[in-house]
Amino acid sequence: MLSLRVAASALLALSLASCASTKTEKPSAKTAFVASPENPAGKPLSAGERVPMEPAAWFKPNRPKSGLAGRTLEVESIQDIKLGPKEVALTFDDGPVPGRTESILDTLARYDVKATFLMVGEMAKAHPAIARKVADAGHSIGSHTWSHADLHKLSFDQAMTDITKGELAVKTGTGVDPAFFRFPYLSDSKSLRTRMAQRSVVVLDVAIDSKDYFKSAPSEIVERTMETLHRRGRGIILMHDLHLRTAVMLPMLLDRLKAEGYKVVTLRHERKKTMLLASAD
Repeated sequence: MLSLRVAASALLALSLASCASTKTEKPSAKTAFVASPENPAGKPLSAGERVPMEPAAWFKPNRPKSGLAGRTLEVESIQDIKLGPKEVALTFDDGPVPGRTESILDTLARYDVKATFLMVGEMAKAHPAIARKVADAGHSIGSHTWSHADLHKLSFDQAMTDITKGELAVKTGTGVDPAFFRFPYLSDSKSLRTRMAQRSVVVLDVAIDSKDYFKSAPSEIVERTMETLHRRGRGIILMHDLHLRTAVMLPMLLDRLKAEGYKVVTLRHERKKTMLLASAD
């Protein structure tokens, strides 16, 4: 009886082997040591442990929320941006820049907050893949002219040409219409502001200037920003994603905001539907 069982087992093994690939394959580290919520360290699993079969569970383990993300504010004009006490909006000018913008994106994702990126057209054209990453990560997109010119020193037509050229480059890079805008050097004019409003573009001003363009240590930038924020209590924070020191200081700033009970508001542009009436003689 025993010999019959041995023979049957041998026959089954031979049958299964005939269905297998004839190639000799090495064990795959990607499957044998997958990091997952059940196995966060990616250690070898024992025979009785369950292997997660959904790819999302392998590569995007659920992370606890930071508690820093606040409400989403839909705006059509600057007048709609009404922040409450201890509410801030994060904005970054002048990018995208390789290394720096991507580091900032990683930090924002880690803290589960969104920002508004005001891109220079020349930079978006030079680095379209990074510009697209910003949009794909769900951040709001704005423009910052084509060449970062001081528009106040240009004629109206020259200024509008620089603005529209920048918008086109940002749209091409991100795949998104840049609905927000910030004047370089905050140098504006009444006529330009009026035209931007007529075009349903939201011009962003600044309440808290981090002054990260100064050659300060990251910790000094954080202290300067928080000092201004303490005086104002709320507001739009200006930063620049072209500086390494900004990328380094951002986690420190977000930790301070969280510790002091601030919330990061997400700005979203919303064009309200209006009815146009036309008449003819």
